[in-house]
Amino acid sequence: MATEAGLEAIVLAAGSGARFGGGKLTAPYGGGVLLDGALAAAFAAPARSVTVVTGAEAARVAAAARAFDPRVKIVHAADHTEGMGASLRTGIASLPEDAAGAFVFLGDMPRVPHSVLAALADALAAGADAAAPVFQSRRGNPVLLGRALFPDLLALTGDAGARAVLQRLGDRLALVEAPDDGVLFDVDERGDLDS
Repeated sequence: MATEAGLEAIVLAAGSGARFGGGKLTAPYGGGVLLDGALAAAFAAPARSVTVVTGAEAARVAAAARAFDPRVKIVHAADHTEGMGASLRTGIASLPEDAAGAFVFLGDMPRVPHSVLAALADALAAGADAAAPVFQSRRGNPVLLGRALFPDLLALTGDAGARAVLQRLGDRLALVEAPDDGVLFDVDERGDLDS
């Protein structure tokens, strides 16, 4: 079973949501709050643990995450204003030493299809360095990053996240077909909540 392979899940939830006007991850969505969708996907993944990386509005985001599932681990990215690189560094650094890989979920992506998660894990188990879902030829999220990439992730700076690391992989990045556009859909502005 994939969870025995030592995979972990990280939910990046440190952004300020400036284009949204603040309070994005705790905004009402689908009978809960926006963050719930990413958490549901993270807990559906074949992972041993789910870690939420907080930054802006840390107390509210942590409270929302714990309300969703008290098993969640919370880590705070003190340098979150630097961008997604800082959040991802914090999340990766918090993982157990025996972690074989990490799913990286984005807190503002509430419609990730759970059915794609095991396929990402299977691709990593088959020898890929990382795996990402695609829909209509567009790469989406979450990505699953193998342990061999952790040093590169710990060296990230700025707001690019793992994009540059993934681009360097070539055919060592497995692309997994997703069943719908939930791997592409994210909430940037308040109007996106209606989508």
